[in-house]
Parts: sequence; structure tokens; C-alpha cells
Amino acid sequence: MPDDNSSAVLEPRRILVRGVNWLGDAVMTLPALARLRQRFPDASITLFTSEKLADLWSACRSIDGVLTFVPGEGAFPAGRRLRAGSFDTALVLPNSPRSALEVWLAGIGRRIGFARPWRNFFLTDAIRPRPGHLSMHKRSAGEVQRLIRTGALAGPPARGDLAGTARTHQLHEYLHLAAVLGADPEPLSPRLELKTADVEAARTELRERLAGARGEPVARSATVFLGMSASAAYGPAKRWPADRFASVAREVSRRMKDVAWLGFGDTRDRDACEQIAAQAKARFINLAGTTSLRGLMRFLAVSKVLLTNDSGPMHVAAALGTPVVALFGSTSPALTGPGLPGDPRHHLLSSPPPCSPCFRRNCPVDLRCLTGITVERVLNAVLDCFAHTIRDA
Repeated sequence: MPDDNSSAVLEPRRILVRGVNWLGDAVMTLPALARLRQRFPDASITLFTSEKLADLWSACRSIDGVLTFVPGEGAFPAGRRLRAGSFDTALVLPNSPRSALEVWLAGIGRRIGFARPWRNFFLTDAIRPRPGHLSMHKRSAGEVQRLIRTGALAGPPARGDLAGTARTHQLHEYLHLAAVLGADPEPLSPRLELKTADVEAARTELRERLAGARGEPVARSATVFLGMSASAAYGPAKRWPADRFASVAREVSRRMKDVAWLGFGDTRDRDACEQIAAQAKARFINLAGTTSLRGLMRFLAVSKVLLTNDSGPMHVAAALGTPVVALFGSTSPALTGPGLPGDPRHHLLSSPPPCSPCFRRNCPVDLRCLTGITVERVLNAVLDCFAHTIRDA
């Protein structure tokens, strides 16, 4: 395995960053990209990413351009396309063999990524894990059941202290790679920037939809839009019960005047959002399955607060400056919480039993990690979050 300092340190002029493939993970790479831009203000930085995430990067000021790949495109044709860019340095953020193969096929002289099986040959700099790195362990169903039965942890689900410090967070992984090129490894808040006109257009669209639903003229009143993301692409073990989302929405709407909820998600979440809206008996605009990623970003920026499971929209909202109330079940806020670790604007709620975090998609017992988070606790967090938003405005 090559040593961390095996390649000669050269001043890069054309940098390719191979991006990660999930929305939330992509947002967590923003601090590393900002530090890379800070270190190389005159270099050309291009991001290579999945087509589905292209809109995200229009709001990132740290890069000069975006290249995309589509589902089903092989590593060899991708590598041939990248070769045309004449990149001299590649920073490979995913840990997959394929991502390292792509930049090798592109003929990029220096290729930096974490050391992993089946890919080190393709990297010039195969970087060892950073100090404080946690190697996550998905608990088996038998392990979860045994821990519930005994009521005591047999061992941590990751090597290290999960309660830990801010240094356990995933964003440090990407900063560590950027630091190989001399970038500052200290974290920054992930930041996305939208044009003011885009945000105002989204606000106007929402007002028109509310007016159309009531058959009234478009109001110019200060309607407060609150976001809700009751889904989580990873699986049911990350989803707080839908009826509890409805209870919170109903009570917030009872206590606050001129409030409207925005329901986010994909087409599979549309019916669930309709059910939540019906149970909440509150003003509710169901946006699930109707917006592009660009549209989602605009509507998140309009929201005064986002109530959400651990999800991609959670990270996007925080990066746009929207305070987040996030509910964690099978995952850990110490590893993948929104924004900069410790940011007081966000409320990260969990109720961890002995088996948590298990990092499973489906719970083999009774989902107690999520059902242990009460409606009252979430309600108070939303109200507190909103109060601080108004006070700091």
C-alpha cells in the first residue's frame, strides 16, 4: 500500500473531484470543497457526479464546473470522457473500487483516495484512515435482539466513541482527503447559496397554491412555511411514525397563526403525505414527487424550520441556513448530523435503546429507537427552533 506521502507534492492546476452518490453525503463534502478552493484559488476544480445530483452543485461556489454520469454508464466510457479534461489531480471521495478505476482510466497523474481493498492499485495516494475515524458496524438481527434482551451493550457499533466529539462526523473524512493536498482540515459549515430571486419565486408560487386551494386572491401576508420530510430513502428504521408527524403539525398549527406545512419526498411518499395532511387538519401543500432537486432546494430555503427524519433533505436544509429538527433512529447524529457538528440552530433528537445505533434498514424488533421520541418532545423542539429563527431574523 502506498504511504500517505508517497507522491510528490505538485501544485495542481486542473483538479477533478469524484463526488459521492447520495444527496446527504454530497452535502457533507461541501466543507472539503470549500477548503480545496481556499487552498487553490486559481486552480480549475471540476466535480464528477451522478446526473441526479447535478442541480445541487449549481448552489456551490467552490467549484468551476460539473460533469455527470448517468445510471448504467460503465467505468470505461466514463474514464474516456474524463481523459478529455486533461486533469492533473483527482480527489476520489467515494470508497468504491469503481470510482478509483474511473480516474485511473482517465490518465490523471495524481489520484488521491482512501485505501480500500480492490482499488489501491488505481490510486497514487492510498490514504490510511484518519485519527478519530469510526468504522461502522451494522448489527445483525440476532445481535439487536440479544442487546434488547440483556439491556446492556456488548460492544460499540463502531470502533471509537459514538457519543464522541465533533471529530467523529463524516465531514471530517472528506476534509482529511483534501488535507493531503495541503487544504486546511478544520471544518466549516456546509453551505449552499441560492439566488434571492429564486427563493422569492418559490415563496410566490406557494402563496398562489394556497390561494388557489381556497379560491381566494393571492395573499401578501407573512405566511410562515414549515417543512416536513417524513421519509428516508435508506429504509423504515429511519422513519418516525407518520401519525406522530401529523400530531406535531396539528399542534403547531393550533398554536401558531398563518402557518402552512410543506410535505417533501419522492413519488413513493405522496400518499403518506396526503394521509399526514388529512390527520393534521392543517394547511398543507404536498410537494412529494412534484419537484426537481432544484425546486426542493428553493422550497427548503423558504421554510422557517424543517421537521425531518435523518435524510438527504435534512442536510440540504441545514446547508441553506434553514434550522432543522431531525429525528434519529438506526443512525447516529454524531456521525451524520446536519450542518456543522454542534450548531445550536439544529435540534437532533434520539431515544437510543441498547441496540442503537444499529445502522439497519429494517428493525428486527419494535422500532423503539424511534417510538421512544415523543410527540411532545418534537413539538417543543419545533417551537423552540422557530422562536430562535424569529428572534435572530
